Amino acid sequence: MAETRRTLVDVVVDKVLEYILSGQIKADDALPPEADIAKESGVSRLTAREAMKVLKAQDVVYVKRGLGTFVNPPERWTGLDAIMRAASRGVASDQVALRLLEVRRMVETGAAELAASRHSQADLAAMTESVELMEAAHHSGDVDALTLADISFHDTVLRASGNPFVPALLGQLSTLLYAMRRETSAFPDVQRHAIHHHKQVLAAIAAGEPAAARSAMDAHITQTFEDYERYLAVSSRGAAAS
Repeated sequence: MAETRRTLVDVVVDKVLEYILSGQIKADDALPPEADIAKESGVSRLTAREAMKVLKAQDVVYVKRGLGTFVNPPERWTGLDAIMRAASRGVASDQVALRLLEVRRMVETGAAELAASRHSQADLAAMTESVELMEAAHHSGDVDALTLADISFHDTVLRASGNPFVPALLGQLSTLLYAMRRETSAFPDVQRHAIHHHKQVLAAIAAGEPAAARSAMDAHITQTFEDYERYLAVSSRGAAAS
């Protein structure tokens, strides 16, 4: 498949994002004038202006009439690409991770409920295999294998919902979801919690009980919230304060 051609506007957007993500321009700081951005990027002022429109549309920047263009904090950004780049650089990682969990709760509890009524035997076999692989990886200390098996389980639940829009929604967030799961799965207690809750979700789906499946997935996401707060959010805040 051919790569999407990058325009000069894309190049300027990337350059400005890099300034922001590297800390050269901080939240609520003013951006340089469009003429300066155009000159430094080697583009026309019209191109720089179009790049600013793209960043405004994604809520990366905002305009104060008569004063200039300023940078929004990353937690206010709405552009998926910009959010993913911020998260991958560790910018506002706590906020991004917790908001991802909110999205997962909204989508995955409903998917589990639908899967209880619509799953196939192949879906059950795939989920069972994923749980077994998670257990094996937990005992061998293979975090990467456990993370992949975890993701595979959830992907199967999404597909088993029988609604093609469901996996498509979370598929766009796959990079961030993998990074977050890999980070939390480094803790043995978190691994044990995940395996336990996956078994509960699987049992409810296999029994054909939609309400129980939704409840089991909701309990799993709640446990993930608690694990993130206990093992990652607190430690990262402590590191930032030291």
